[in-house]
Amino acid sequence: MFEAFEMMVFFENMIALNNVSIACGEGKIIGIFGSNSAGKSTFMHAISGIILDIKKKEEMRGGERISVYGRVFFNGKDISAVKPHNRAKAGIVLCPERRRIFPESSVLENLKIGSYLTGSRETRMNLAYVLDLFPRLKDHLKRQGGFLSGGEQQMLAIGRALMASPKLLLLDEPLLGLSPAYQEIVINGTKAIRDSKGISIIITEQYARPV
Repeated sequence: MFEAFEMMVFFENMIALNNVSIACGEGKIIGIFGSNSAGKSTFMHAISGIILDIKKKEEMRGGERISVYGRVFFNGKDISAVKPHNRAKAGIVLCPERRRIFPESSVLENLKIGSYLTGSRETRMNLAYVLDLFPRLKDHLKRQGGFLSGGEQQMLAIGRALMASPKLLLLDEPLLGLSPAYQEIVINGTKAIRDSKGISIIITEQYARPV
């Protein structure tokens, strides 16, 4: 389903990602573990295509600091040069590190932002699924995202990603800063996503034990 070969990313002369290859089959959960600054987020940016936008913005400012190498395949197609929004349309959806929700928007508004790629019927079905998966969000639909706890914000971030109907869900350190109780909720939710939807998942973390 998904394969990345010999991915390398340089920031000037610094190697941020060094010759990383990975394969993820349909309905599988793949874990990538490493310490801070090991290149986990850079790898997620590379396979989601976001690194291409970062590189382009750098070039528009006259810089040439970022170099990206390697090939990415999704469902048998080479998507190495495909822009991130088109990768999202194809089903590769990133839930970024530190959640990146919209704090002044309500929980419901945050979720609907994730549905910009789907039709109204699919949006309703996805919303029902997310609220069933994380029922705590159902109690706070009108609350601003910034007033949620860290664990609730992480549920919201994952829910927003699910609203885009992913085929491959990229979870970048979803347990960061969470209490053990919320870590368990997120991990159980991740397994439920795979089991109920057959969605493939790549997850990065510092430590393997909670996962």
